[in-house]
Amino acid sequence: MTDLPIRSFLFIPGDSEKKMGKVDGTAADAFIFDLEDAVAVARKPVAREMVPAFIKERPRGQRKAQYWVRVNPLDTPWTLEDLAAIVSAAPDGIMLPKVNGPQDVAQVSHYLSALETAAGIEVGSIKILPVATETAISPFRLGDYAGAGLDRLYGLTWGAEDLSSAIGASGNTDESGQWTLTYRMVRSLCLLGAHAAGVEAVDTLYVDFRDPDGLRTSCMAARAEGFSGRVAIHPAQVDIINESFSPSSAEVDFARRVVDLFAANPDSGTLGLDGKMLDIPHLKQAQRTLAMHEARHG
Repeated sequence: MTDLPIRSFLFIPGDSEKKMGKVDGTAADAFIFDLEDAVAVARKPVAREMVPAFIKERPRGQRKAQYWVRVNPLDTPWTLEDLAAIVSAAPDGIMLPKVNGPQDVAQVSHYLSALETAAGIEVGSIKILPVATETAISPFRLGDYAGAGLDRLYGLTWGAEDLSSAIGASGNTDESGQWTLTYRMVRSLCLLGAHAAGVEAVDTLYVDFRDPDGLRTSCMAARAEGFSGRVAIHPAQVDIINESFSPSSAEVDFARRVVDLFAANPDSGTLGLDGKMLDIPHLKQAQRTLAMHEARHG
């Protein structure tokens, strides 16, 4: 996994000069300039010009955040056009929608290698985040990412809306607003598939951007489960997502106590703290918490 996981990915329509102009004032860890669903077919050529022009104005090493691009899926005629247009701008990563499995990621990785070489960009420097659950077959292949040798793979994320369409479902939530069984299962398999592959697990978007309390509760639960970040669809969601996927001051204080306790007892594999028994997995989790905190705050 990366040393510093991306907490928030904010979608930006690739043909909206107004929304792209607000990037510098938003605290997202990464922006995903969209060439797919947010852009009408007639506007896709315009977006293919606007997005790389915008990214080139902010070269690598001068960006406050990472710049990613969601390209069109491989079952459309636009994927290669998208990649050919944007690679020379050296985005940090590609979001690949509607993948059927690791073979789709490998195919796009080969395209990227050729285009990076032609553009004089370091081969392998553009990462890939597949939306790995949007077709009916894709959930069955989530475990195949482990051992697939995909060096560009940043993580796995999942989506519910396109999967609903793929299976002819009339909805994906129950009366209480919670995901129904199929989508809870797919979400869990995505989480497990990501960790089996040693990459980041990125939770899907929270649709109601006017519900900050619901978003915070959902994000805290996702982080507790093992997700390291989340997709956002509105700038108002970014600060909540960043906060939720960062260690709290209480977590940092407890992690320091755990690390100090084990340091003071180097020959012990199990120790008691605040009435709880701790062992080596707790120590490793505490070390990860401190590393993440120190990387962001020094």
